[in-house]
Amino acid sequence: MTRYIRHAAAFCALLLLALLANAARVQIVQARQYDENPANRRHTIARYGQPRGDILVEGRAVTGSRDSGEEFRYERSYRDGPLYAPVTGFASQVYGTALLEEAADGVLSGTDPRLSPLPLWNDLTRARNPGGHVVTTLDAAAQRAAYAGLGSRRGAVAALEPATGRILALVSTPSYDPEELSGTDSGVARAWARLNGAADRPMLNRAVRQTYPPGSTFKVVTAAAALDSGVVRDVDEPTGAPDPYRLPGSSTRLTNEVEGCENASLRHAFQWSCNTVFARLGVEVGRSAMRTGAAGFGFNDRKLRIPFLVSPSTFDARVDEAQLALSSIGQYNTRATPLQMAMVAAAVANHGSVRTPHLVERTTTDDGDTVFATGQRTHRQAMNPATAVRLRELMTDVVERGTGKNAAIPGATVGGKSGTAQHGIHNSGTPYAWFISWARAEGSMEPAVAVAVVVEDAAADRGDISGGGDAAPVARAVMEAVLDR
Repeated sequence: MTRYIRHAAAFCALLLLALLANAARVQIVQARQYDENPANRRHTIARYGQPRGDILVEGRAVTGSRDSGEEFRYERSYRDGPLYAPVTGFASQVYGTALLEEAADGVLSGTDPRLSPLPLWNDLTRARNPGGHVVTTLDAAAQRAAYAGLGSRRGAVAALEPATGRILALVSTPSYDPEELSGTDSGVARAWARLNGAADRPMLNRAVRQTYPPGSTFKVVTAAAALDSGVVRDVDEPTGAPDPYRLPGSSTRLTNEVEGCENASLRHAFQWSCNTVFARLGVEVGRSAMRTGAAGFGFNDRKLRIPFLVSPSTFDARVDEAQLALSSIGQYNTRATPLQMAMVAAAVANHGSVRTPHLVERTTTDDGDTVFATGQRTHRQAMNPATAVRLRELMTDVVERGTGKNAAIPGATVGGKSGTAQHGIHNSGTPYAWFISWARAEGSMEPAVAVAVVVEDAAADRGDISGGGDAAPVARAVMEAVLDR
């Protein structure tokens, strides 16, 4: 009898070991498989089972969480949704996340292990920390000024603090209300279809995800390359450029919109935006030096994040000399985002140094303790400091006596460069109006803000469709907002 009891006990022990082994297999070996199974709704339910952390602008939350009482309990809400949509993006139970909501999702949803003093304990207990907060670098007044300045027109604005790379404004119009995509009802699907099917593409972030021919604003880059390479040594000496200028190896003759460009000095050509002078300078500088010069400002950088990805601005040096001439005046296949052109203006304002642009100042726990702070880093040296001094002079001349008078601010020093970029088949599209600038307050040692503005649908019935006419007033409003704070 005792022998049978021993056999039964041994058999039970084997069953217990088998049970423990199977539990270990399920909980350890196959845990990831079950976690990632689309049928497992536990994570999704838990994700929306607590309020999401907030995105802050100057200490004020521009996001919130609304208790829906549904299975996915908390829905995202937005304050001034269209104003901040190019920054926040959306957080949708149906369509996921975008922009800052995506880049900082771990902190906002509470899953980032840095939010917990005991991350391993959370792993064991499956506990979830309260959502943390994201503190942005935005200047609320500058953001509002940019949004109001663009109004109903398609376009974008990017503004930076030159000395730090802090993004002060990031606006794209037309915009949309991200709150339309919160929730799970049928209205969300209808809103998604409507927004994605709209001809004016309100969900496109034109400030960082759309590239345009930069037109004459790119002449800042060409001027920097010409001065750094020694092709131009004195900004007041004649350049020898003809008017019109026959593109090398071509019968095409490039002309100007203004008089007085023949053999003009760099100062005069910059002030009045002479195409012939800058096209010829680009050819004289050469493909390699032009590519290096453009790269110094950030062109061809495919890794820039702010923290979400920025579309790369491009300067293609695999061209012939005729194409190089056009590329050097911001045409042919040269393309730039508004953020990139704000970096160009900021480089001039910051002694030739380009700071890495960033949108997040720091992330915090729900209690406000800092989780991560963004450090200031030099992105690259775009030009010699002496060249930056010359370009400051030239850009100031544009605003005081040239095509950028609409950007002038009483009591402040403002430098700028206007641009009108052709596009479409045979340049048949309404030109894009550009303006890039920087501003220094009276009594201040350094410029406080650098801005880039592009207007896609400038007033086509006007004779002076230009960055100076359409985009400069928007830039002025943004600069005034920053200087007045």
